[in-house]
Amino acid sequence: MMQQDLAEMDFQRFWRRLQQIGLNAYEARSYLVLIGHPRFKALELAARAHVPRQKIYEVLDSLVEKGFARVVQEKTKLFSAVEPGLAVPAYQARRQRMFEKEVQEQNRLGDGLIADLNAAYSEGMGGRGTLDFLRIVSEPSQSGTQFRAMLGEVKREYLEFSRPPYAVDPLDEQLVKQARERGVVCRLLFEKGPLDEEHRLRLKEYIALGVEVRQTESLPMKLAVFDGKQGLIALLDPVITKPSWTSVVFDHQGMGDAMRGLFEVHWNKGEAIE
Repeated sequence: MMQQDLAEMDFQRFWRRLQQIGLNAYEARSYLVLIGHPRFKALELAARAHVPRQKIYEVLDSLVEKGFARVVQEKTKLFSAVEPGLAVPAYQARRQRMFEKEVQEQNRLGDGLIADLNAAYSEGMGGRGTLDFLRIVSEPSQSGTQFRAMLGEVKREYLEFSRPPYAVDPLDEQLVKQARERGVVCRLLFEKGPLDEEHRLRLKEYIALGVEVRQTESLPMKLAVFDGKQGLIALLDPVITKPSWTSVVFDHQGMGDAMRGLFEVHWNKGEAIE
């Protein structure tokens, strides 16, 4: 492909798109010039790509490292472009691996930070834990995190009123299966509604594992109770028009007993799902 071909195909558009996938402005411009010619000396490329002479070697080293350029050794060092069909997918795959590694490291650091901050929080609260009494959570993702944490630690019994919209869909939650495999008694009471085929299959898997499942016409709230003491109550905001749930997280024996009693009342009215 020659330089005039690139001009016809909108050089500026390619330049912006290369920056969108991760190259900087100088790198993108240099690569576009390189793919229009067989090879270039560094200073020749600097003039053609409008890159400052003092920057061109840094730019070329970066393009070589990212897999967009290669060095051709002759009497003098020359640079040529790597074919886009090879350069772009390989670069994106490397970025994906780097991103996944970074996320893993962030998760590791986050876990350590949570432990350290929880200790500081507990000390600051006079020795009280993070789930003492009642706590309001209005962010759905935080409710989901709290739900998973308690479900992952439940030892004897897990009860739930399940109705949409879900912060965590119980039929998508592997922790339910893991709890049942630990011998935890699991009972799910669903509000009646249509189930798609995927959810029906997962429901069959739950039942095969010994999860007890019933349905009822309506439920007053979303509720999860763990070991008769901890849990979440999610209440629909009655003021705003868009459905929004606010969760109350509790760790209190009396509250747990009351919520367990409420669950039993509605459970006894429920019927098996066909």
